[in-house]
Amino acid sequence: MKDNIHPKYMETKVTCGCGNSFVTRSTKPELKVDTCSACHPFYTGRKKSFVDSAGRIEKFKRRFGEGYGKRAEKK
Repeated sequence: MKDNIHPKYMETKVTCGCGNSFVTRSTKPELKVDTCSACHPFYTGRKKSFVDSAGRIEKFKRRFGEGYGKRAEKK
């Protein structure tokens, strides 16, 4: 095998959107995730709807405008 072709394997701090953080090992020094075992509904047993911080509907309206899906009016 060739020497020095593999990435460094180091301790990694993982930070969740809920504020929870823990240390594991990876090839990157820091990871940011949206959900973790402390806030994911599968692990907590609570049904919780996750709302996108930008808001999916607002993001769609900004991208395509209010008239998306309406027929063009003939003049």
